[in-house]
Amino acid sequence: MAYFHWAYDPVVVQALLPEGVNVDTFEGQAWVGLIPFEMRRVQLGPTPPVPWLGSFVEINVRTYVTDALGRRAVWFFSLDVPRAAIVGVARSVFSLPYCWGPATHQVAGDRHHYLTTRRWPRTTGPAPSADMAFTVGPELEESQVTPLDHFLTARWGLLTPRRRRLLYGQVHHPRWPLHAVDDIEIDESLIEAAGLPTPVGPPLARYSPGVDVQVAWFESLR
Repeated sequence: MAYFHWAYDPVVVQALLPEGVNVDTFEGQAWVGLIPFEMRRVQLGPTPPVPWLGSFVEINVRTYVTDALGRRAVWFFSLDVPRAAIVGVARSVFSLPYCWGPATHQVAGDRHHYLTTRRWPRTTGPAPSADMAFTVGPELEESQVTPLDHFLTARWGLLTPRRRRLLYGQVHHPRWPLHAVDDIEIDESLIEAAGLPTPVGPPLARYSPGVDVQVAWFESLR
């Protein structure tokens, strides 16, 4: 998993959020992330992972928010995957804005390359895409992990809209081990497709080899 984050004006991000969802800020700035990774051995409840469908590349665009109870959570603008069946289930059952299109992840030593082009939902003009390459550096020691790193990665919930209500799901996982990232190359339009301005400057970048993650069944918020 790689984390590429850019700072944004909170007013700009808040304008894209529904009532009851407030943009969360760090030192007065909102943050928008472009997050590529591989899902592996995905399963629903106690059922075993489904072959082929249980492992896939995902590239999501997110920001960080709080709900009416003050709980910090992730808000997804989009989640691009190459499995149409995953898109159908995630949209209908979990109300998450999954999108479909080919996506790949290639690794050569410490060099990673993610590529995706959205095919559905269709949009006018060029299809939204992301082409990202980077080199994984050394693991960060505890003293090198900043408060901003914690703000961006220590999220224990997610929010998503369903009709006129919000759904909240608790997220459980160990602390993410974080690595430095070097030699970054990014060409993307997924962030702009979410309605956000083009990010400015180089991103804050981190990498994690991953952990096991569990998402509880969603609760409905009035």
